Amino acid sequence: MQWRSLVLALLALRLAGHALLWLAGPGVGYYQQRLRALACSPAAAAQDARPSGRPCLPAALAPPPPHWASFLGRAWEGSGSGGPSSSSGGRGGRLVGGGEGGLDDEYEQRYSRAFPAQLRAQLRDAARGMFAFGYDNYMAHAFPQDELNPIDCRGRGPDRDNPSNLNINDVLGNYSLTLIDALDTLAVMGNSSEFRKAVKLVIETVSFDTDSTVQVFEATIRVLGSLLSAHIIITDAKQPFGDMTIKGYDNELLHMAHDLAVRLLPAFENTKTGIPFPRVNLRTGVPSGSNNETCTAGAGSLLVEFGILSRLLGDSTFEWVARRAVKALWNLRSNGTGLLGNVVNIQTGHWVGKQSGLGAGLDSFYEYLLKSYILFGEKEDLEMFNDAYQSIQSHLRRGREACNEGEGDPPLYVNVNMFSGQLMNTWIDSLQAFFPGLQVLIGDVEDAICLHAFYYAIWKRYGALPERYNWQLQAPDVLFYPLRPELVESTYLLYQATKNPFYLHVGMDILQSLEKYTRAKCGYATLHHVIEKSKEDRMESFFLSETCKYLFLLFDEENPVHKSGNRFMFTTEGHIVSLDKRLRVSLWQDTFPEEKKAEKIKRNELRANNSISNCNRVPDERRYLLPLKSIYMRQIDQMVGLI
Repeated sequence: MQWRSLVLALLALRLAGHALLWLAGPGVGYYQQRLRALACSPAAAAQDARPSGRPCLPAALAPPPPHWASFLGRAWEGSGSGGPSSSSGGRGGRLVGGGEGGLDDEYEQRYSRAFPAQLRAQLRDAARGMFAFGYDNYMAHAFPQDELNPIDCRGRGPDRDNPSNLNINDVLGNYSLTLIDALDTLAVMGNSSEFRKAVKLVIETVSFDTDSTVQVFEATIRVLGSLLSAHIIITDAKQPFGDMTIKGYDNELLHMAHDLAVRLLPAFENTKTGIPFPRVNLRTGVPSGSNNETCTAGAGSLLVEFGILSRLLGDSTFEWVARRAVKALWNLRSNGTGLLGNVVNIQTGHWVGKQSGLGAGLDSFYEYLLKSYILFGEKEDLEMFNDAYQSIQSHLRRGREACNEGEGDPPLYVNVNMFSGQLMNTWIDSLQAFFPGLQVLIGDVEDAICLHAFYYAIWKRYGALPERYNWQLQAPDVLFYPLRPELVESTYLLYQATKNPFYLHVGMDILQSLEKYTRAKCGYATLHHVIEKSKEDRMESFFLSETCKYLFLLFDEENPVHKSGNRFMFTTEGHIVSLDKRLRVSLWQDTFPEEKKAEKIKRNELRANNSISNCNRVPDERRYLLPLKSIYMRQIDQMVGLI
């Protein structure tokens, strides 16, 4: 019997040792390895022989990958043991493997650790350095042109030789786009001297009296929004980011914003529905023979910027035309499903594109219904958002009912026909990764956790998000990644809601991938092919205005944004706006009395709806556990082909 006692004693000692190691967190060597990977040069990173992810299973032992069969209306039977299986109702594939040990322990080992303050500070500085490398190279090699070509170290402006090159000309207006778009990032990072210098450069060198035909949506969110954000930062009596005041400042940025908005107004003229033309020439107005078709997001995501401008100027015109467009689109939604399509004819109101989803063509329309309510307090905006959200949950959401319990496929939002609700295709696009962040703002944190985990799994597989991913084929449909911020944004907002260190690990992975795969000689470059990691010579302005900003804020716990009591909101381009009482006076209703007077919300009611406390449905005891149970996280990894 002595040998049994000895075995039991050794077993108890081993378990105690494991427990102590878990409590202590990973060793210093673990974090040193990760920091070395973050700091290494692109050339060294390319030769790095570290394992790229989780261990590979031998082919004979690996279960057959599920193909989201429940979304397609047919059953799928996986293999393996342990874990729940789908019900006979056919609502999802069997969860393979798992249980309480095996590969699931790896998730606990990797993510369920306290995150050292020193590492967090170094990652904050790395994010700041990433922004500085891109910004400084833009100023050195590209300014006053719109964008930086980070491989050739040259500037880029509109494609005058090819007016049909909308990928470039919709965005680049010959107005120093990258500098304008980056203004408030400088302030959020506390760089007051460069912020003042940049503002003065914009005031002295930028003019909107230019023969450029631009997309109304892009000019609004990137340029108009940034000018307004910087103006509010300069004139904020509290100066939360340090002294960002400018001696002799006379509202020049606000005047520039007004000038730009006036040049965009012709897009709202000569349209029978009130939905604006998609493009306008900044000097001559809407070009003759312009396209009468526009996307829902492009026409219906102008209200935040136009509303801010109206309320700061005391001129109702801008908010009114933007609200008229939103209401016109809203009134065209399907009577049966409550969904909207993605492309509409602005003269007839006929839906040209009948696809309804959460990605390109629709994403920011939903975002701005909620954010307009948060900013301006008009209850009709919230009512529209709530109705839209209910339709999304009823017709776009697939998978099991609960994110963190039950059986079946993980929740996913798919593309459907706006009238029938039937599945139209089996892909989603990277823009949809914004949606978990929006769900955080309304307190639907549990569902946000699941959708975020799906996009993070795709990121882990490719080191980037392909522009379009086919969840049925487990492969990208469109292979490029233009440094988009949506996954980082949702990661940041989920961390703010849960304070779970898992999201710091996610941010570290994203930062490492960007350094390893996208850093170029003079900045950060678009990935042309997420599998081959070939680059394209373009650094879009949103990389500095959003991607770097959200990464920085994720790791900067002491930033004034986090000490303000939730008095800030981000636009769809990541521009920061304070929840200012000046923005709660709606002049447009007095000017247009035929509009129904919308009920205003009270100040404390707004705080309740936009507060982190509204997100505390994730219990405190889960703060240092995985936000998603290991078995479900492994299931998602299987379903994107990681294992």
